[in-house]
Amino acid sequence: MTTVIADELSDAAWRRLLARDPAAAELSPLYGPLLAPPPAADGCFVLGRIVQTLDGRIATVDGASFWIGGQQDILHTHRLRALSDAVVVGAGTVRADDPLLTTRHCAGPSPVRVIFDADRRLAAEHRVFSCGPATLLLCASDTSGPDRIGAAEVLCLPRANRGGGLDIAAAVAMLAARGLRRIFVEGGGVTVSRFLAAGLLDRLHVTIAPLLLGAGIPAFTLPGVARPEHGMRLDWSVHRLGCDLLLDIAVRRARPSGCA
Repeated sequence: MTTVIADELSDAAWRRLLARDPAAAELSPLYGPLLAPPPAADGCFVLGRIVQTLDGRIATVDGASFWIGGQQDILHTHRLRALSDAVVVGAGTVRADDPLLTTRHCAGPSPVRVIFDADRRLAAEHRVFSCGPATLLLCASDTSGPDRIGAAEVLCLPRANRGGGLDIAAAVAMLAARGLRRIFVEGGGVTVSRFLAAGLLDRLHVTIAPLLLGAGIPAFTLPGVARPEHGMRLDWSVHRLGCDLLLDIAVRRARPSGCA
């Protein structure tokens, strides 16, 4: 097991990471892959993020998720934001948590905020639309509405062939065209699952908190398989974040069974 406490990085080491110094990759096996040249042909690096309980829940039945992860996990999330060009969340996360999606717990710039809201369910009252860094609201091209919601620019994209969400490949291409190539998909579970199902995750960070809810919203929403050997088996390294465990998983744009 690899054990790395998130706040062990010195201030100088963290600032080298912020500067995206390639030599800084040696300082942290956890953050180093974010600095490497993107291996995919589209020139993008896409990192998914899930924070779940021991029994695989990301929120209670009513959608409450603060705070499943501990303070070190929160610091890790903010550091991932600081190293990314764009942070992506779904409409459900905005409705449930009303997040700011900024880097308040570490040094570094806040990324462009990208909200997936295929059916235009969100109103301008949420904080991401009224304050903070630049925000993009991505909606389906078959919906109608204004070209701005609060301070956010509204962009229209085609829908995916199945599931009713947005075309993930089209979304990544649109972000890349705007120079947003390091993409951090922070949540929720449905949004991360859609990136995974589309074969567009390079890496996945899954935090497991020592917490049991018994019931709640599942971490992943993917087509089922008939037998365990048909499932998607992945390699990971394990890192300690305070009381939590972080699984750093190299997905390499692989696609789960049943998601072709």
